[in-house]
Amino acid sequence: MSVRSLNKVLLIGNLTRDPEMRYTNSGTPVATFGLATNKSWKDQDGEVKELAEFHNLVAWNKMAEICQQLLSKGMKVYVEGSLNTRSWQAEDGSTKYRTEIRVDDMILLDSKGKQPGDIDTEAQPKNAAVDSAEAPIEEDMPQEMQQGAEEDPLADDELPF
Repeated sequence: MSVRSLNKVLLIGNLTRDPEMRYTNSGTPVATFGLATNKSWKDQDGEVKELAEFHNLVAWNKMAEICQQLLSKGMKVYVEGSLNTRSWQAEDGSTKYRTEIRVDDMILLDSKGKQPGDIDTEAQPKNAAVDSAEAPIEEDMPQEMQQGAEEDPLADDELPF
């Protein structure tokens, strides 16, 4: 008997930085960016308290290209995805971990940020390697994490923008 599970994240928040586009050694596009969500409540004394949570987001393939072209710091967006935790060996030999949200869907909720004239129309070369300044992104990730790596089900002419 199999037990079902669910790994789904739904967030609405503001981008904390512009998406950073990189490419794996095999040419797969990867965009990383941050999102802040806010929560407020009244404590027992009636004072309003606020808390901000900061999330690391990663988009792959066509979604990475879309995020890099359309998103910029400060924009309000809805993202849908799943939690992924990866690990790597640091230079000092310790094991480091990073939990990220793998973006499967994204909806713009305001018009702040990049305007049509700001969009970079010159694509970066597909064979540029991933910069190793941040934690390495493994291109031999499990297939379920590279969803759609071989073929993107949406053709460019099917995109609504």
